[in-house]
Amino acid sequence: MDTYGGGIEREYRMRKKTSPLMALFMGLLGLNAVFRMNRHHTMPEWVPASVAACYLLLAAQMVLYMRRGRTLVGARGITARRALTERSRAWHEIYDIRAEQLPKAPTNARKWLTYLYDTEGRRFVLPHMDDWQLDDPRSEVAALREAAALHRGADWERRPQVEALIRRRAGHHKAWERAITGGVVALVCGFLLWVALLFTMDHPPVLVLFLWLPLGTFAVLAALLHWRWESQVPRALREP
Repeated sequence: MDTYGGGIEREYRMRKKTSPLMALFMGLLGLNAVFRMNRHHTMPEWVPASVAACYLLLAAQMVLYMRRGRTLVGARGITARRALTERSRAWHEIYDIRAEQLPKAPTNARKWLTYLYDTEGRRFVLPHMDDWQLDDPRSEVAALREAAALHRGADWERRPQVEALIRRRAGHHKAWERAITGGVVALVCGFLLWVALLFTMDHPPVLVLFLWLPLGTFAVLAALLHWRWESQVPRALREP
C-alpha cells in the first residue's frame, strides 16, 4: 500500500510477489493432454482450438491483472482497476467497505477479501486488499473507513433497505456461481463419457457432450436456482 501526505489518498497494488507459475504449469499439462488425445482419437478441430484459446486468454488475464490491477483511493472515491476494466464509485455512492473472510478457503489461497458495497446493494472486490498483500486487512479497512468519513459526509450507519438489496443480490450471485459450477461439472462428465464411448463408437457425439450438455446444465440450474432464491426471499426483501 502507498499513501500520500497522510491523507485519504492510497494505492493498493501487488507488493508481495505471488507466482502464477504453478497454475500456468497445470494448465499446460491439461492442454498437452488434450492435444495428445486428439492425435490418437480424432475430434473436431474446434475442441482443442477452443481449449487452447481459453488457456491463453486466462493466462493473459492473470499476467495483466498482476501488472495492472490495483485499488486507487482518493478524495473523489475509489477505483478498482483490473486486467482490462475499471469500476469506480464516488464517496456518496459507497455504502460500505468490508473485509470478509472466505469460508473453507484452501491452505494456499487467500483467506480475506475486501469488498466495496454501493448504495444499490452491488458489490465488487477491491484488488490487492487481501491477506496476500496486507498483513491485517481488517485493520486496514477500519483505518480507511475512518479516513473516508469526512469525504463521505455521512457516518457508516447500516440502512435496512440497502442491507435487503445486498442480501438479495448475494443470493442471485450465489445462484450464478452454482450454475457455472454445474456447467463445468457437466463438461468434465461429458469429457469422461466421450473417453468411455471411444471404446464402443467410432464417432462419439462431441458437440452434444462438449457443448450442449454443459450449456443445457448451466441454463437449467440457473433458472431453478434463481426461482428457488426468489421463492424463499420474504416480500420485504423483494421490495426493499
